[in-house]
Amino acid sequence: MDDLQRLIWQGENDQVDFKQRVTQPDKIARTLVSFANTRGGTILIGVKDNGYIVGIDPDEEKHTLELAAAFYCDPPLQLTYEEVELDGHTILKVSIPESDQKPHFAKVKEDDWRGYVRVNDTSVQTSKMVEKSMQTEEPAFERIPLDRHERAVLDYLALNRRVTLRQYMKIANLSERRAYRMLVKLVIHGYLRLHDKEKEEYYTLS
Repeated sequence: MDDLQRLIWQGENDQVDFKQRVTQPDKIARTLVSFANTRGGTILIGVKDNGYIVGIDPDEEKHTLELAAAFYCDPPLQLTYEEVELDGHTILKVSIPESDQKPHFAKVKEDDWRGYVRVNDTSVQTSKMVEKSMQTEEPAFERIPLDRHERAVLDYLALNRRVTLRQYMKIANLSERRAYRMLVKLVIHGYLRLHDKEKEEYYTLS
């Protein structure tokens, strides 16, 4: 059995996603970002959710994917493609490596960029990640070196139980967008835990 057939038989998981077609760059950007923010992954285009192979025109799909990777992902992503023939159909195999520029954000609408991570077979928005990861095994976090702004929030939380985005902006003297990016990065790498059940989201040490 070849590698592609094996991937299809195993079904969707935290590193494999099936798409029948890719028509909306904003929607596929969420999947791209979730893989880049987690452990990387593969999207098989031309395959239904149930593993049924339908095939596609790879050039059309690549155009939408390139648009998504360049303009709907921030920072932009580099994708690699492989066209594979299987059962008389063309499948596009798209590889997204785990990024060393985490976190990446997907453009949901004008001036609205959100972070996503991959949990099991789903791309989960980072604000919903806590609830989702509690239902599954603990994700394997990769600890990273921190800069002074990132250490500032950890130092603050060593003395205080929680911190909000607004408080962190003031502590570190950062813009809202930059502060949010850093908090998401610290959640993705396992330093912080996000709590989003109350009126205002807050963060605690993991």
